[in-house]
Amino acid sequence: MSRTVQCVKLGQEAEGLPRPPLPGDIGQRIYDNVSAQAWQQWLTEQTRLINEYGLHLADPKAREFLTEQMEEYFFGSGETAETHWVPPEEGGGNSE
Repeated sequence: MSRTVQCVKLGQEAEGLPRPPLPGDIGQRIYDNVSAQAWQQWLTEQTRLINEYGLHLADPKAREFLTEQMEEYFFGSGETAETHWVPPEEGGGNSE
């Protein structure tokens, strides 16, 4: 049985996560306030940050950085650290 949450990221009621995605208070806060769709969007953003910054998840400082970025993404300004990555244009780009 799916549950709904008032998603802080999407600004609407949406399907929630089946369980907290992380241990501790932050996992519970995400479970209570973030939809499954917004969590998937975060996983894409997290991958971008890991790749752009060359993060090694065995490094506690890298995990701390990602946690700070995740909190900002969901509960702060909604923005994450700037990178040089530019998403590809829709429609396959130029035909010149």
